[in-house]
Amino acid sequence: MQQLLSILFGVAGGIAVGGGVIALIIVLDIVPRLSQLTWTYDKVHWYEGALITGSLIGTVADFWKWKVSLGPVVSTIIGLFCGVFIGMLAAALTEVLNVLPILSKRLKLTRYLFGLLMAMVAGKVAGSLFEWFIYRQ
Repeated sequence: MQQLLSILFGVAGGIAVGGGVIALIIVLDIVPRLSQLTWTYDKVHWYEGALITGSLIGTVADFWKWKVSLGPVVSTIIGLFCGVFIGMLAAALTEVLNVLPILSKRLKLTRYLFGLLMAMVAGKVAGSLFEWFIYRQ
């Protein structure tokens, strides 16, 4: 009975999280915006397929604890692609919610908006480097 409940809660949690991520991607218009920026409107199905395939492969790799030794150069390239995706997702979320303009107006930091943005970028880079080089060691 306990194993059945674990399976049920695991599937329900997966559906909830997956639905939330897909809803976020839809609300942020990531796929249409990406096709608009790259002038590839006819390739929208490729973008959608890449999102689904990447999610599926990432989930399977996480569950089955796949390990692939590709060397530092390939790992760096894959890390850059992952960083670009996360950066696009964060930028889209920030753009939709207008976080920075509202924050700068409320804190009366409008003339320091560029510095605020650079501090956020530097913090993200420093946190990523810390996690990559120190925390994982």
